[in-house]
Amino acid sequence: MNAAIGFGPALVAVLVVLALAGTAVVRYGRLGQGRAVLVAAVRAVAQLALVSLVITVILRSDWLTGLFVLAMFSIATGTSATRIGVPRQAGWIALALASGVVPVLALVLGSGVVPARPIALVPVAGIVIGGTMTATSQAARRALDELATRHGEYEAALALGFLPRQAALEICRPSAGQALIPALDQTRTVGLVTLPGAYVGVLLGGASPLQAGTTQVLVLLGLLAAESIAVLVTVQLVADGRIRRTAAQPSGAAR
Repeated sequence: MNAAIGFGPALVAVLVVLALAGTAVVRYGRLGQGRAVLVAAVRAVAQLALVSLVITVILRSDWLTGLFVLAMFSIATGTSATRIGVPRQAGWIALALASGVVPVLALVLGSGVVPARPIALVPVAGIVIGGTMTATSQAARRALDELATRHGEYEAALALGFLPRQAALEICRPSAGQALIPALDQTRTVGLVTLPGAYVGVLLGGASPLQAGTTQVLVLLGLLAAESIAVLVTVQLVADGRIRRTAAQPSGAAR
């Protein structure tokens, strides 16, 4: 039985209440993100409405689907580079993202586990790209922040005979690794604390709980693999000085 959420006045009212409630709470608590919450909510509605209008056309064509996935990847790259504070180094961010996304998608599609059809490719690619984008942004920000705030320790490591790249890795690697904590927590607690989006979506679409669970496990493990690879590559790029906020940022290539 299809249990999809229907569009109507009640849904619109609930969405408005949720957006305004989040904004009001943040403003009341003086957390400094009240406007950001409202803007994010409005953008989400507008963007998903636009995608809903064009997705039917896109899914009718393999090459349009490929272009759509590339567009998602490009937007993720730009978003991550901006969030990290290195918009001019988007090429290196793209490399980090691709190192995690491409092998995972190649495996699940090449093995036939996920059908190589637009209706299956778009959601799976979107989930993997989105999760990898977040992990890459967090890893790079943490690594660069550590190198900036612990510059004295970096210099001390050099004085002890460490190579610049080795010294940078010693400083930034542990902190950057914490970018995997959300994915690890979600994977550990799935079914016990949370029922993630893929599970709920497949279930609402009329599939059996077993089919929904199988899909969710595939998505979670794919995300964990993609994010792990991307975080590792990100840390290496930071240590090599490929990703850095300023020329003065301590890193392997900056010495």
